[in-house]
Amino acid sequence: MKILANYHTHSHFSDGSSAPLNYIQEAIEQGFTSLGFSEHSVLPFENTFALQQGREHDYAREISRLKKEFSQNLEILMALEADYIPGMSTGFSTLKKDLGLDYIIGSVHLVRNSHPDKLWFIDGPRRETYDDGLKELFDGDIRKGVSAYWHQINQMLMNEEFDIVGHLDKIKMHNQGRWFNESDEWYTSLVKETVALIAEKGVIVEVNTRGIYKGRSESLFPGEYILQLLHERGVPVTISSDAHQPGEISLLFDEAQKTLQSCGYREIFHFSNGSWKPVSFS
Repeated sequence: MKILANYHTHSHFSDGSSAPLNYIQEAIEQGFTSLGFSEHSVLPFENTFALQQGREHDYAREISRLKKEFSQNLEILMALEADYIPGMSTGFSTLKKDLGLDYIIGSVHLVRNSHPDKLWFIDGPRRETYDDGLKELFDGDIRKGVSAYWHQINQMLMNEEFDIVGHLDKIKMHNQGRWFNESDEWYTSLVKETVALIAEKGVIVEVNTRGIYKGRSESLFPGEYILQLLHERGVPVTISSDAHQPGEISLLFDEAQKTLQSCGYREIFHFSNGSWKPVSFS
């Protein structure tokens, strides 16, 4: 059964390049069955990538309007990619209820340590930001910084209710073989701990293609080793492009499917009529 859908999409309401309508038109042209918008959730400090305070209801109204307008052509979904920052971010259940969201992607982009008001930004286009934050907040101790990232994901899994884990091993993106090796025992131990918790909580893991098509990662988020562990644990997956431009909504989906099949997967999960359902690869 051929289903084409993307559940991780950013429009100009957060850090995407274009209005939601342009993504919808591209999705219809490509033969999509559904498209989920997932703007970055509002954060309690100045930034350039998230929904701005007061704009979240504008976003909700616009997506709700487009849902009705295009209901005969495409199932449009409204979500948030909610940042989890202990002691700072809004509870995911509150976000979902207040905006009437279809689902939530839980992600970590900003890692917290004991500093009261500084965070390690592990995303973005500049690896210098990653390096500078590691040195400032973790004294250049990569093991300490990476451990804090995985432990923050674990906290998110234990403390919040959400549907999808976003770009699970994003911490590797700016590493690029410089600071740590993904086969290091200390690193794989952290991964296995998180995979076990994901399986226990029953959330979906997205297979995110953005790192590859942007030239920032040689492998998917998460990579094959983690995908094999997830498959062994029976963890469901979905494929997403983390699109920030209309033309990115299905980039490298075929390649991601082939990788999943090589890791033992035979189905991915899709959202339809209010729930997530497994669909076999065509």
